Amino acid sequence: MELNKEVLDCMKALRRRLREEQAVDIRLSQPNAIGAMLDASLKSDDEETRLLGKRLAELSDQPRRVATPVPAVEPSVGAATGSVRIYRGQRIYA
Repeated sequence: MELNKEVLDCMKALRRRLREEQAVDIRLSQPNAIGAMLDASLKSDDEETRLLGKRLAELSDQPRRVATPVPAVEPSVGAATGSVRIYRGQRIYA
């Protein structure tokens, strides 16, 4: 992969956003800098950061990593009544 001006500009913009949002310091000279930026951009709550990560993936010919959506947790019947069941294993009576 060739690091041209467009790729470097995208990397710099994404690096700056990740540093501000997540306090992640990724150096452009790191061998895995693009992969680290793509991983961090998927964890971002900011849409612009995720779009920059998507753009970097396109420019760098990296396969886009897919964030697994977190399913919404539905309250169980026990949660409505305030009771909680905890399994502690099989009781052994000697």
